[in-house]
Amino acid sequence: MVELYLQYSCPYCIKVMNAAKDMGLEEEKDYRIIRAEMGTMERLKVQQLGGKSMVPFLVDGHHWMYESADIIEYLKKKFNRT
Repeated sequence: MVELYLQYSCPYCIKVMNAAKDMGLEEEKDYRIIRAEMGTMERLKVQQLGGKSMVPFLVDGHHWMYESADIIEYLKKKFNRT
């Protein structure tokens, strides 16, 4: 399952969440949202995996990425959405 590390006050994170919903993806079926607010263990995991403490951050198995536009394109390709 795709993990999306997000912070709800981040406009780029909201962009990713809205795009996933617009694609018809279902939370807890297609993806899981992990809240990664500053100072949390989840945010530390983002930094450990990717080297930067920034969100949004996608993890899908051994693949990970930053940048909302890249994440949205990845989701479109993975779930065959256009």
